Amino acid sequence: MPEHLISTDEFCTHYKVEYSFIDSLQQHGLIEITRIDQHSFIDHDHLKNIEKLVRLHYDLDINLEGIEAITYLLNKVKNMQDEIIKLKNKLSLCEDE
Repeated sequence: MPEHLISTDEFCTHYKVEYSFIDSLQQHGLIEITRIDQHSFIDHDHLKNIEKLVRLHYDLDINLEGIEAITYLLNKVKNMQDEIIKLKNKLSLCEDE
């Protein structure tokens, strides 16, 4: 098993999360699960995002549809922020000429 993968069983035990929730997140396209020899794993790079989704569900009692909407909107805001940065950089280049 590669070092950057965390067993979903280990994740669920550590965070006291039901495996069915992790499976539902994957089915809704909110997370990626890697399968190796009939075992499932989470990439370490995606851990922060999955922790956020777990908090939304368990701490704030938000259902999967709500999590999908929140994730969509947060991604939209991130994309818009990236676009604003690009435009500011272009504007700076134009002003310097």
